[in-house]
Parts: sequence; structure tokens; C-alpha cells
Amino acid sequence: MSGAYAADWPERRSELVDGQIIAMSPSPAWNHIAVAGNIYNIFYNFLRGKKCTAIQDGFDLHLTKKDVFVPDFMVVCDRDKIKPNGVYGGADLVVEVLSPSTAKRDRNYKKKLYAEHGVKEYWLVSPGEKSIEVYLNDGNDLVCHEVYSVYPDWQLEQMSAEEREKVITKFKCSLFEDLEISLDDIFFDLL
Repeated sequence: MSGAYAADWPERRSELVDGQIIAMSPSPAWNHIAVAGNIYNIFYNFLRGKKCTAIQDGFDLHLTKKDVFVPDFMVVCDRDKIKPNGVYGGADLVVEVLSPSTAKRDRNYKKKLYAEHGVKEYWLVSPGEKSIEVYLNDGNDLVCHEVYSVYPDWQLEQMSAEEREKVITKFKCSLFEDLEISLDDIFFDLL
């Protein structure tokens, strides 16, 4: 981190949000780590050797001088944006894994800035609910496109055969038509 905030930047993982240093949780919960890792692995394997690159949790995303976030995952297709200390400018896909302390900021302030900086697709992932909210940029805002959820067995058992057939278990990222993503793969190995 350089500039006016460098001297105040704590050793602990932090984000700069509207000019305020916000300490991140020192140790994310297992389900948070598992989901972020699963998403990274899916995209890393798919993008290996291609123009776009998968970037795992821990790498800064510099949007403004007052806003430096640390998304749980991102995809960047313009490699000129990638510098040794972070990505400068909007990523193509940003994923935030929700936690109680960050959900409001992820849904509001960050979503607004991601839209303004050209993020094409934004996911809010809830490990507890096993759901993914997918937002697509319409040129002005990130608009909810779809919500995908893993249904618990007890709920599936109560559905008719027709209802079970309509349950979506796989989806595609808008950036890559040839990548089919399984919800079971994203929510694999949770406690």
C-alpha cells in the first residue's frame, strides 16, 4: 500500500473502504475458505493457458484512492491491470463470500463501486444458505440476474418429480459460455 494510508495500514488483513481502514476477520471460517477455494479451483482449471486469469483471495483490488478491497475471488481478463501489489481497475468477475460482518457492505457499498468500475459479473455467495446471487452489469448498475441454491434433501423429498426436474443444479458464468459450474462443486466439503 502506498500513499497517505501506508503508515496507518495494519499488519492484519484489511480493506480501505471510503477512506477508512476496515480490519478483516483474522481467520475466516472453514466454510468461507472452502467455498472460496472451490470457486478458485473451478476457474483456475478452466482458465489455465487462456487470456483471463483466476485470482484467489488475498490480492488487493484498487478501485479508487479511497477504496482498496480484497475480494474472495476474481477473474481478470485485461492482464495490464495486474500489478505486483494488486489489480488496478475493475475485475471482470468478482466474488464475495458473505459473512455476518461484511454482508451489508458487500451488498451495498462494494456492489455500487464494482458497478461503477465496470465489473461485468458479481457473485454474493452464502455458505450457510448454499446460495449464489449472480449480478450482471447493465451499464449503470449490477442487477440481480439469478439466485442459485442447493436444496436440502428434506425439501427435495417434499417436491413432486416435476418440481425436482426444474431445480437448477448447474449454471454458466456470463463471461464463459463453455464453462458449466455445478453448485455441488462450489459447496463441496462444507461442515
